[in-house]
Amino acid sequence: MTVPSKAEKYEHEELDVTPIREIAQEVLSEVSRVIVGYGEILQQLFISLLVNGHVLLEGVPGLGKTVMAKTFAETLGISFRRVQFTPDLLPADITGTKIFSQEKGEFVLQRGPLFANIVLADEINRSAPKTQAALLEAMAERQITIEGQTLALEKPFMVIATENPVEMEGTYPLPEAQVDRFLFKLWLDYPEQDEEVEIMRRQLSGDLPSVQQITSGPEILAAQNLVNQVYIDERILKYIRDLILKTRSHPQVQMGCGPRASLVLMKCSKARAAILGRSYVTPDDVRALTVPALNHRILLKPEAELEGLDVKAVVKNILEEIPIPI
Repeated sequence: MTVPSKAEKYEHEELDVTPIREIAQEVLSEVSRVIVGYGEILQQLFISLLVNGHVLLEGVPGLGKTVMAKTFAETLGISFRRVQFTPDLLPADITGTKIFSQEKGEFVLQRGPLFANIVLADEINRSAPKTQAALLEAMAERQITIEGQTLALEKPFMVIATENPVEMEGTYPLPEAQVDRFLFKLWLDYPEQDEEVEIMRRQLSGDLPSVQQITSGPEILAAQNLVNQVYIDERILKYIRDLILKTRSHPQVQMGCGPRASLVLMKCSKARAAILGRSYVTPDDVRALTVPALNHRILLKPEAELEGLDVKAVVKNILEEIPIPI
């Protein structure tokens, strides 16, 4: 029997994730100069960036979802574009199109707002399915097709979409395939009492802080590669498997999570470990991200909703039922 050497056995402990931890701390601290509260939401945004994912933000109007996305992009030092989704928005309005140039005497490509590192899709459920399909190609394939020409998008590429839980009249529900493409679905609650006062105090001062650029596109890409090297034990992989399998057999669940959910939890747990300065994943990393990673991938049975249960409650119950690996 071959005995692994000490170097092989503890190889993951030699991985230095200090650059990721430092960048994350500085970025989140800088964003917090503008955004009051929502520290956990901001951390999950950064996790999504590290694993090349997209985020769906849901909350009532006026919580600062747009400001949060814009400020986040500014601290990262990468390009940002905002698209207001409306019923008359066409696919070409977000992907771009070819227009005739009088100077060149030919059709030239005019790039749309999707050619940016971070794209804010504001009120995404207000656009028609055809426009949502164009966005889905960009999210899933990191490319778009314009008049038969396929173009790769910039790296890193991240979509932050928002939707309001009210005023649903005149909206188009997101297809399940598109909802599943979002890494997290994050819910923005109302601010705490002290936070509400702080928001008003900052407005009274009239001196709205400007944020500094903390990192850059190449550094983010390097951090993404480093996250891939974070160690995750076989026991934790099986723990993730058990959580996902439980969603498929739970008596109150009509449709459970697919294999993509397992991959999401695995990748995001590695990113959270790196942000916290660890080169290995613990069960706490998995548990901390289970609700935002799974809450939009589970469909409850009608009787469960009649009993007043929601997806978050069911996911939390599953977390309590599955034994934590030692």
